[in-house]
Amino acid sequence: MPQVIAGGDIALIQDNRSGHLSYWQASDHHTIADRHGVSLAPYVHALFGLMHQKRSRHVLVIGCGGGSLATMLARAGVKVTLLDLDPQTFAIARSYFHMPMSVECHTADGARFLARNSVRYDAIVLDAFAESQIPSHFLTAKFFRLAKDRLRRGGIVLVNMVVLSNDDLLFETMARAMAPAWRRRRLLDGKSHNSRNVIAAAGAVKFLRPPRLIVTPSIRSKRLVKALAGFSFRPLR
Repeated sequence: MPQVIAGGDIALIQDNRSGHLSYWQASDHHTIADRHGVSLAPYVHALFGLMHQKRSRHVLVIGCGGGSLATMLARAGVKVTLLDLDPQTFAIARSYFHMPMSVECHTADGARFLARNSVRYDAIVLDAFAESQIPSHFLTAKFFRLAKDRLRRGGIVLVNMVVLSNDDLLFETMARAMAPAWRRRRLLDGKSHNSRNVIAAAGAVKFLRPPRLIVTPSIRSKRLVKALAGFSFRPLR
């Protein structure tokens, strides 16, 4: 039977048999992870795998949720800077999803943080949502030019998109926003025609390959292997 821990519009739902934990805030499903904080979401493992290929050593993650991506990166020896507008997400990530104390957390908007700080990163990950939508100020040429300025040579920007269909207007919006900053843009997408996570990648992405499972969770690993095998790259136009 699941155990529900609720407070305000937040619900943490734990399966007492498998130990996996889900984090919901209103209608947004932020995180699903095993009892050790390893994500059970294929797109998180895809993000991790792409940065593993690039041997990213310092990563900026915009959007915390349960912090599972930051947790996996930190355990692999990556320096992680994590941003979110809601400081309680950091407390939830540490208390319930085992996010390491080495993850540097800032209560800040991603665009403003980049504008005010000159640190350069090997990868910048945008995984931020408000009411199930990427905030509009991230979907601009201004934001992606700023992100490019904060990348080290050979760096990449990765964006988690949730699309409803193959005709979702977010594809066009993302392409238009990224185009002024990067000539080379790619989508890592699955085979589904329905609602799904798609990763937009820009920067030094020419030689990236579809990722495989690297961090094996305590449950559902076969599902993740199968899901990752369904991902392939295509141009973002």
